[in-house]
Amino acid sequence: MRFEENKLGDVLVAKVLDGRIAADVAPRFKAHLAEYVSQGNRSIVLDLGTVTFIDSSGLGALVSSLKSMGRDGDLVIAGAQGAVASMFKLTRMDKVFRMYPTTDQAVAALSVTALP
Repeated sequence: MRFEENKLGDVLVAKVLDGRIAADVAPRFKAHLAEYVSQGNRSIVLDLGTVTFIDSSGLGALVSSLKSMGRDGDLVIAGAQGAVASMFKLTRMDKVFRMYPTTDQAVAALSVTALP
């Protein structure tokens, strides 16, 4: 599982570089997200713009990561489109995760919520 990481203030933007998040990579995906959390990142934008497929294992890894952040952390989704956006809607995960069309919008939203 490959990621491109960029820190914008207190917000970590993690762009998934692989096209699929399925059962075969879900454990590594989950471990990577857990590492971000353990490094102290409390505001994470996960850019799924290049992802063309996600299955229930991938969604499960996302939910697990969101839970591990607790109430004082944010994990939001940016750039989901096509089959990936449809999967979020079909499973109602679009009600669990805040979703934004672009990483810029997601970062702006997290930056506003981080203000006192």
